[in-house]
Amino acid sequence: MSKRFAIISIGTNSTRLLLADIAPAVPRIETARSVGTRIGEGLGEQGRLGDEAMQRTLEAIAQFHRAAKGHYVRLFAVSTSALRRAENADDFSQRVEALLGTPLRILSGEEEAVASYRGALTALGELRGERVGVLDVGGGSTEYAAGTSTEPEKVISCEIGAVRVTEAVPELAGRDGAVKEDSVERARAIARKALEPLAECAAVERLALVGGSATTVAGMLRGRRTPIYSYDLSRADLQRALERLLPMPLEERKKVDGMKPQRADILPGGIIAIDTAMEILGSDKAIATTSDLLLGILLQERDAKPVQAQAVYSKASETRGRFRT
Repeated sequence: MSKRFAIISIGTNSTRLLLADIAPAVPRIETARSVGTRIGEGLGEQGRLGDEAMQRTLEAIAQFHRAAKGHYVRLFAVSTSALRRAENADDFSQRVEALLGTPLRILSGEEEAVASYRGALTALGELRGERVGVLDVGGGSTEYAAGTSTEPEKVISCEIGAVRVTEAVPELAGRDGAVKEDSVERARAIARKALEPLAECAAVERLALVGGSATTVAGMLRGRRTPIYSYDLSRADLQRALERLLPMPLEERKKVDGMKPQRADILPGGIIAIDTAMEILGSDKAIATTSDLLLGILLQERDAKPVQAQAVYSKASETRGRFRT
């Protein structure tokens, strides 16, 4: 019997919709959409969501809701790094709930890591005792989870992502032309510092990469933007993609085959974050996949006990990251 779940996700860079039939052993993706809304624009570490960023995000959410309405039995809404940091997250969350009729759940970094791991396992296939890792470089944060079963044994969340690397080193965006090597090295140093916690992780036999930076690099290598299920990526591939982009001004980057134009400014920062993380983890090769956080959330909800209530993050909580039901 079909069981269609839908989820709308508000990331630092993109707002996304996933509609999937999660009844089969291998879930069937029916609709997957993404639009660059960059709600984290200019947010900083503890700033406020901007009016324009909120408005364009709400418009995308409304459009996705109209497209999915009538096609699902349950709808979920989640958000990640930007809303974890924003001091006006509660106000925005209320506006989203009013629009969708369902609460917006603000994931902690650790919850994000666990869900991304769960989603990516569908691309890695059946585990046979080997240790696998899932690296999720987003716009505002990087999550990592590793384990030998459907539940990870180690989860880490680091405060760095494609948008934040680019905000720290604005030259990477290409608005002023070619990017100089000293800017790249400065970005690598920033990423390395933020990703230091990954050094405590044990080696894995297989690594999956999720997030828009990884899948956009895969699109560049294939020369088209059509969705991927999985694609082999190496650190050498990442370096080639970076070397191709750095000499280009921003408008030229947008025209590269396989590029999502809205991601052209932050992609070098995302590549640097991925490559630095892989270096620290000691992995030279990985699988990039679109089976990620959103699918992971839907699988978690499918497998959850019926008595569990949906959780909503409260910015007013005494402890950051605590949930209320």
